[in-house]
Amino acid sequence: MSFLTTLRNIFRKGGAKIGMVKSLVRITDDDRVAIDQNEYDRIQMAKSYYRDDLPNIWFRNSYGERRQRPMSTLNVTKLASKRLASIIFNEQCEVSLENPELDKFIKQVIEDNHFNLQFEQHLETGVALGGLAARPYVDDQNNIRIAWANADQFYPLHTNTDNISECVFASRSTRIENKQTAYYTLLEFHQWNGPAKYTITNELYRSTQRQVVGEQVPLETMYPNMQEFVQFNGIIKKPLFAYFKTPGANNRDLDSPLGMGIVDNSRHVIDAINHTHDAFVHEIKMGKRRIAVPAEMLRPGSAFGNTDTDDPHPRMFDSDMDVYEQFYGTEDMKITDLTSDIRAQQYKESIDYFLREFEEQTGFSAGTFSFDGQGVKTATEVVSENSTTYQTRSSYLTQVELFLNQLVTAILEVASTPEFFSDGQSRCKFNADDDLKLAVHFDDGVFIDKDKQRSDELALVSAGVMPKREYLIRNFGLSEQEADQWLSEVQDEQPQFAPSSFEDSSGPDGDDDVGAD
Repeated sequence: MSFLTTLRNIFRKGGAKIGMVKSLVRITDDDRVAIDQNEYDRIQMAKSYYRDDLPNIWFRNSYGERRQRPMSTLNVTKLASKRLASIIFNEQCEVSLENPELDKFIKQVIEDNHFNLQFEQHLETGVALGGLAARPYVDDQNNIRIAWANADQFYPLHTNTDNISECVFASRSTRIENKQTAYYTLLEFHQWNGPAKYTITNELYRSTQRQVVGEQVPLETMYPNMQEFVQFNGIIKKPLFAYFKTPGANNRDLDSPLGMGIVDNSRHVIDAINHTHDAFVHEIKMGKRRIAVPAEMLRPGSAFGNTDTDDPHPRMFDSDMDVYEQFYGTEDMKITDLTSDIRAQQYKESIDYFLREFEEQTGFSAGTFSFDGQGVKTATEVVSENSTTYQTRSSYLTQVELFLNQLVTAILEVASTPEFFSDGQSRCKFNADDDLKLAVHFDDGVFIDKDKQRSDELALVSAGVMPKREYLIRNFGLSEQEADQWLSEVQDEQPQFAPSSFEDSSGPDGDDDVGAD
């Protein structure tokens, strides 16, 4: 860092103390942020559980001394989040639009960003922390990319519990300055200044303390090519971001638009699982076989205490053996087995009990993590028994579909705005006032026997009670436009008067004897 930059930072620190320069301890201290800090304290707690970054276990040893050890945990937060994310969304999901040009464009953007793979991974953290956000942007090569933000990087502005139309994204970076770590926080504000004035404001803050946002510094300090303020007049009609919220009400703050994660209402049972598992692992460690022997038997250079002999007692045990432990006692002390029984069954039943409570609180079917003795169920059995997991997934799919609708709209808004591209050329034509007509086909292979579904619905088509177009849409994830195109191509490929596989085998005049004299 140059001397001029150092001097400038010194003056800005002095200005912050007297109120001349904007300074923030936390992002929620900004007047524009309409969320209580307790919400983000809750998210940070959930993040520590998801990362399995939990405090050590304190205990007293046999001498009464206070000691600590790392907790041996079962990271059920990570396990449950990953399980939910995998059954909610996977790479087989298909997104389609009715407009063929926009549909082709969106599918190309999705493919270029590896969206299906990325979204499943980010959805896992969203389930754990209660939400996630994404926004499209244009890179240096004029390609549309998708930036992701975890729940602790997304702050709503002046909003209600049903809709988030303004927000700020926070991203942090570090660098070493004068042998000291400097923390830089970039805040990107998305706001509406009137019905059709969409503004993006970038602010940069610097601090030498990890938990403090710091004083505002010039944006060019870290981002020389970034604009501080951009306003779109009448061009942007929808927010340029999307927010995914986990289903269900926020019972911690009824006025908050943020969702609740896996930990928020399951913390106590997760703690019970972790402490029980830690006690079990510690008991296994302490319950290893131990045999007490007189200290003289293991004392090197002696023969049962006779130090006058010229022939010292040789070692009788392998040097790697840790079963025998020497004890001091009376002369008649005997070899004693000190091994204690391990209460494996009791611990297993206790952990299973808490896991069943965890399944109930997080919306999973009984036996998802615990062992219920009924074995693995087929997909048909899961649905027919009105599986709790299936119902939970259905609730999440509603929120995922809303998120995808918002994200696709934001992508099309960016793509149709020439100001975002260095060549001044938009990539598509899009009117946000028109109905987007987005269709999302989720892969239900986890719960549905797809081969049986296709066979059953094909029989319905043959019986004339299901349209062929509907069959293609339901089983191949096609849009209505694509299904019509398929049917048109199939019709063109059929020889004249030759019956298709879906149609009646009679001739054009209704007779079966086609071509007969």
